Amino acid sequence: MRLTTKGRYAVTAMLDLAINEERGPITLSEISGRQEISLSYLEQLFSKLRKQGLVKSSRGPGGGYQLAQEATSISISQIILAVDEVIDVRRCKGEGNCQGDRSCLTHDLWTNLSEQIQDFLGAISLGQLISDRNLLDNKRCGGKSPASPVAAVAAA
Repeated sequence: MRLTTKGRYAVTAMLDLAINEERGPITLSEISGRQEISLSYLEQLFSKLRKQGLVKSSRGPGGGYQLAQEATSISISQIILAVDEVIDVRRCKGEGNCQGDRSCLTHDLWTNLSEQIQDFLGAISLGQLISDRNLLDNKRCGGKSPASPVAAVAAA
């Protein structure tokens, strides 16, 4: 499995959205500027994220994107799968035809690894990433909480 920029950027953009959710709808241009991700690429990703029910959009002045669910309810694997990334290290993608018409000697090993990766990413939520980041930032600030999650990200 190779996580492409599509999956990494989707997770990064969703984490940015979650960190800044108290500000209301966030425009893709804001995320683009903060995370240095192409605006057109974000538009493609957010179209898929919206179709999967992970984000909701609002139009007009003050419009933008918001999480469609609580940050604690959105797993990293949901985000990766929503943008059509595959979480599978098997060469045969589960078909069992690694060597022509039969499984290779290590098919079960790669199947188990794929399941472990899926379970790992499925057990981590956006909310957990925010919490973990705030704990790290709190330690960096000598035990004093940063003014806001936005300030914590800016300081990092």
